[in-house]
Order: sequence, then structure tokens, then C-alpha cells
Amino acid sequence: MQNKKSHPSALNEKAGIAPPETTSLTSIGTIQHFRKIQPSATALVEGILAGNITALSRAITLVESTNNNHLSKANEVINACLPHSGKSMRIGITGVPGVGKSTFIEAFGKFLTNQGKKVAVLAVDPSSTISHGSILGDKTRMEELVKDKNAYIRPSASGETLGGVARKTRETITLCEACGFDTIIIETVGVGQSETAVHSMVDFFLLLKIAGAGDELQGIKRGIMEMADAIVINKADGDNIKKAQFAKMEFNRALHLFPAKKSGWIPKTSTCSAITQEGIPVVWEIIQKFLALTKENQSFFEKRKEQNQYWMLETINEQLKINFYNQHEIQNLLEPTKKAVQNNEISPFAAAQKLLNLYQNSKNNQQNMD
Repeated sequence: MQNKKSHPSALNEKAGIAPPETTSLTSIGTIQHFRKIQPSATALVEGILAGNITALSRAITLVESTNNNHLSKANEVINACLPHSGKSMRIGITGVPGVGKSTFIEAFGKFLTNQGKKVAVLAVDPSSTISHGSILGDKTRMEELVKDKNAYIRPSASGETLGGVARKTRETITLCEACGFDTIIIETVGVGQSETAVHSMVDFFLLLKIAGAGDELQGIKRGIMEMADAIVINKADGDNIKKAQFAKMEFNRALHLFPAKKSGWIPKTSTCSAITQEGIPVVWEIIQKFLALTKENQSFFEKRKEQNQYWMLETINEQLKINFYNQHEIQNLLEPTKKAVQNNEISPFAAAQKLLNLYQNSKNNQQNMD
């Protein structure tokens, strides 16, 4: 029996001309070189004041850095930008997961840019308590707004900060305002009593709700409801319109249970659909009325003064914590002390006092050496 001639597989590729390199190695090297160059604080400030988005993004990254070596440079940038800030409308937006915050913000942001506004969205994404990672997918969810030349979206990880507010969100607001953005929107990770952190850095606090999800019962609860300047029932479209109108009435009744606001503003309720754009202009009208009232009776400016003081104290607390954990002696003793607490060899309170005493003694020794 004759052996059949073996034929090469049709899947084999014939030798031919190699395709050209699609990426220039020279270009890659140039890009990497420029990325390594850190611009000076003066260069960053000049870029921000000129409306350069790249300079703004690099400055925000610098401000968010936990590296102590970046602190003085970040402070220099913030202080230089401070005189050029404070002229925006700061809006905080919160709501339970699934309420449609990102969709609403995109529709609202597009409405504002069409009105000639420059909008910066500071979206705070939740960080995992296990891996400490964060998806930072807001630019993907707001695919229309991200392409708008008058909009800027900056996602940040919440980390361990109270209320899901990024550690340096307050400073980021200052940088965005100096860059020319007149409307700052802060999207939080969700609803909770700790949302006071957001409330303490915005002028107007908007609470998004949805109908038919038991939210009507939440209306009589204190905390988040007391902070809201407006309640907007989202997804008021299709078969959900009647439910949204009913929810609006329920929230109106609930708002009468709360004491009047110091500013004299009476919180409003409204319905909207981020999909059909229905009701979006009404939300802006509510905010405009709030601005007119609070600026006329000066409560707008008084609130900002109180917020500045609050964030000074918060910054002191945070910096003390950073200094404590970055001290060499504390780092060496922290893990053994944790194990001693776990094994009931020392009480948590005594252990904490021991570490605090060590920190204070170390600081005193350092001062004596200086």
C-alpha cells in the first residue's frame, strides 16, 4: 500500500513580508520621557489658569498623592489657585445604588453645557475594603458628556474617607474652579448618615430617589432627608410616571416633618427622566431659585465660611493621622501591638495610649535635637 503524499496544513501561513511596526519606538520613548518630567508648581498653576486640562489632571493627581514629598508642592499649587476659585456653583448629588446617578448627571451636565456652562464632575467611586481597589468607571458610563469640550470628569477612589468623599475632593474643587469651571458636580457613592461630608463642601445638596422601591417609607427618616435641598424622583418615564408623581406627593408630606432650614430655603420635590430629558430643566430652575434666595439673604456666603473652617479642622485631623502612621517608631511597634491586643495581652485603650505616648515622646526628642 502506497503512502499518501503528506500535504502541508491549509492553516499554515506562507512566509511573506513582515508587516511594518504600527508603533514607533522613538515615539514611545519620547512619551515616556515627558511623563517622567514633573512640571513645577508654577508651571501647573499657569496651565490651570489658562484652562489646560492636562495641567489640571496632573495637579489633582499631585494633590491626591499620599507621598509626603508631594505635600509642599501640592499646597503651593492650591494656595496659588485659591484667589481664582470660589466662583462656581457646587452641587452634591447622592442616592441609593441603582437610582441612576451617573445617567442623571450626564443628562444634567449636557443640559448645562448647552446653556453655556463649564461643568466639572467629581465622581467618587467606592473602594473595596478587601482589595482596596476601585473601578473608576464613570467616564465609561457618561460616554456622551466625556466627549463634551465644556465638561471634565474626574473619577476618584473613596478610600477610607467618611461618606465616600475622596480624601482631597475639597482641594480638587478649588483647582477646577481656578481652571474656569463654573458648575461643580460631586457624585457620591450612595446614601448614608456619613453623607454629611458631601453636604459640608457643596452649596446645593440634591437627593435622587426612585418610585416603587419602598423609598416612600424612607421619606420620614431623618439624616439624609434633613440635608437635602431638593428631592428628585428619577426614572419618571413610561409606566413609572404615575408612581413617580405619587412618590413626589409622599416626599412633599415628609418634608413638612423637618424643621426649617437656617437659610430660609424650603426644600423642593420634582420628577425627571434622565433618559427622555423630561424634568431636567426644572431641576436647574430649582437650583437657580435657591441661589437667588440664599445670596440675597447672605446665607450662601455664611455657609461657605463655615465650610472653610470645617475643612481646616478636618485637614488638621487627617494630617495628624498621616504623621502618626508614617513615624518610624510607630511602624515598628504597630504590628506587635496589634497582636498583643488580639491575644488579650493588653486592652485596646491601653495599647492606643502606649502608641500615642511613643509618638509624643518621639516628637519631643526630635524637637530637642532641632
